[in-house]
Amino acid sequence: MTSPATPAAGATGATGAAASGAVTPAASATSAASAASVASVPLTPIFVRLKLSLLRNGLKGSSKRKAAYFTTLGFALLVGFFVTLGLSMLHGNAHAGTVVVLLAAILALGWAFMPLFFPTGDETLDPTRLVMLPLRPRPLVRALFASSLVGIGPLFTLCLAAGSVIAVARGAAGAVAAVVGAPLLVLGCVALARAVATANVRLLTSRKGRDLALLSGLLIAVGAQVANFASQSLLEAGGLSTLEPAEAVVRWLPPATAVGMVDSVSQGAYGVAAAQLALTLAALAALLWFWERTLTKLMVTPDGSTIAAVRPVKDRGEGGFWSLLPAGRTGATMQRTLRYVVRDPKTKASWVTALAIGLIIPVFNALQGTGSLYLACFGAGMLGVQMYNQFGQDTSAFWMVAQTISGPRDAYVELRARAAALALVTVPYTVLVTAVTAALIGNWSAFPAALGLALALVGSMLCTGALASARFPYSIPSDGAFKNVAPGQGGLAWMGIFAGLAVSAVICAPMIALTIWLNVADHHDVSWILLPLGVVWGALATWAGLRLAAPTVARKLPEILWAVSKG
Repeated sequence: MTSPATPAAGATGATGAAASGAVTPAASATSAASAASVASVPLTPIFVRLKLSLLRNGLKGSSKRKAAYFTTLGFALLVGFFVTLGLSMLHGNAHAGTVVVLLAAILALGWAFMPLFFPTGDETLDPTRLVMLPLRPRPLVRALFASSLVGIGPLFTLCLAAGSVIAVARGAAGAVAAVVGAPLLVLGCVALARAVATANVRLLTSRKGRDLALLSGLLIAVGAQVANFASQSLLEAGGLSTLEPAEAVVRWLPPATAVGMVDSVSQGAYGVAAAQLALTLAALAALLWFWERTLTKLMVTPDGSTIAAVRPVKDRGEGGFWSLLPAGRTGATMQRTLRYVVRDPKTKASWVTALAIGLIIPVFNALQGTGSLYLACFGAGMLGVQMYNQFGQDTSAFWMVAQTISGPRDAYVELRARAAALALVTVPYTVLVTAVTAALIGNWSAFPAALGLALALVGSMLCTGALASARFPYSIPSDGAFKNVAPGQGGLAWMGIFAGLAVSAVICAPMIALTIWLNVADHHDVSWILLPLGVVWGALATWAGLRLAAPTVARKLPEILWAVSKG
């Protein structure tokens, strides 16, 4: 069956012709001939060359980008080699099939969901960029599928697939099945990723949709911790043999069936292997069909941005919580910062992720019986990172803030208000996480010491966050649902974060040393003193950081404005 041509380009041409007058037969014939000539061109080699050109051109003119790309490539190849070697060493092990089948399922889940919630996805394959081209969906799917196989991710997946089939392949029949099974696993993972990504393009490019995707990402993060907790309990109960019931089910779920097929052939179960191969091919065909159908609907259906909507503006007033904030510039800046958390999808994603993971890590470790009350500092650190790149979250609108900064005093008030807004959430959250962890562990005697150390860490990170915002500002691009660093500025972002974390550790070193000494010397009866010391230490560190950063902000204001507006 031949798929219909994408009507977007034709509709646009008709609209333009209607604006200038009637559509002449000559113009219609020319348009039809152009569409036919474009449709007859083989798209697959063009898209593959386009992908390679984009990768090559993206590395030109930026040594940082080259270093980051080749470092990632080298790391992926190194890890892939050792993982492949480790899986190959399972050859002949009684539980090899259990391990590699479950690994294939986890790999497929990663391909399905990770591109939606992390900025490592390939935005060059966004099908909405091709809406205005006269391309048929089926050839476009083939071309996008082929170009999706070019990159570090598919290469790493191929390494894991090769190691998996080597682990279970035995005999000549197993070797032949392995040659078929490894590519099928890679193709299934890539097709699953592209089908899910295409179905969620509109979801990730709308504000409410990104909020829903954020919730899904949060559920995945919680689910990962639950799975980790369950897997550790299972392994403690009886080793890998306890996973065999789960593996018996997963080996019938594509694309893990590709690895299960190799294992079945090696065991001589050719009928089962044939059924698993058929199921793998049927699932791959179904994914491609779903991808094509979703792509067709996406390219012919207008989104919400093209439909005018007039809604009455509600009078929110200035009462309620906002009336409790200080008057003047401090209160206005705090309100603006907190509204970013509620309204801006990227800021909200960062905050919700920090809040969730900062609570999950100490709580799940406490539930597993391996936790420490001082893990509550992890939650404080996760929120403390939100102080970094304060001006970048304003994006190009920072020029309005820059107009109000005429000297170090204005810069100090601006930074102080932003730090106060962050502390308004971070301090109660740190108290809550520490109290919950103490209740789960049952160690209330160490609560004051742990809370004091956590609050000292918060103050230290507010200090270094202000300094990093002044010295290492970078732009947060407006496009891309979860792309948080503009191209070419990744080095600045990592430099600011790592340098800030290192300096924060140095600032907290006296508090850490005192905590260790009190515990080693068994002076638990006076460990409560760490709580007031932590509060004072954190407050002094914050004040010092703001004082040091303010002159830098005032002096480098044009540079900061240029850096945060670059995206």
